Amino acid sequence: MIRVQQEPFDVGKELAALTVGRSDIGATVTFTGQVRDFSDGADVQKMTLEHYPGMTEKELARIEAEAVRRFGLTASLIVHRVGELTPGDPIVLVIACAPHRGQAFDAARFMMDFLKTDAPFWKKEQGAGREGWVEAREEDDAARDKWK
Repeated sequence: MIRVQQEPFDVGKELAALTVGRSDIGATVTFTGQVRDFSDGADVQKMTLEHYPGMTEKELARIEAEAVRRFGLTASLIVHRVGELTPGDPIVLVIACAPHRGQAFDAARFMMDFLKTDAPFWKKEQGAGREGWVEAREEDDAARDKWK
């Protein structure tokens, strides 16, 4: 399952919706990304996340389907927020459920590594008299490329 939304998400509710009553899940790994109040040493007061509707959901679904196939997940979820966010706000939630912990850990990292580089999201940061779009990072490409 994947969702792109403006509203905050509740990790506990999302986790329960995936796992309650399931006996085929031996391990669950969650990752929640949040807005920091700094970036490259600069103050961040607000972040605006934009996406390409339709294309973004298609790419997230592709990433999730590949994780399910590659790691044998029994359940999974990607939720990504868009719109204006402030420090401390949750941005992204990835949940990977699998028969064993190694599969769940690897799948969660895999989904995040591909999400950071391949999903069409754009981030603009604002703070202390500055505003600018966040550029792609080489370390994110390197993390993704380890899976190829």
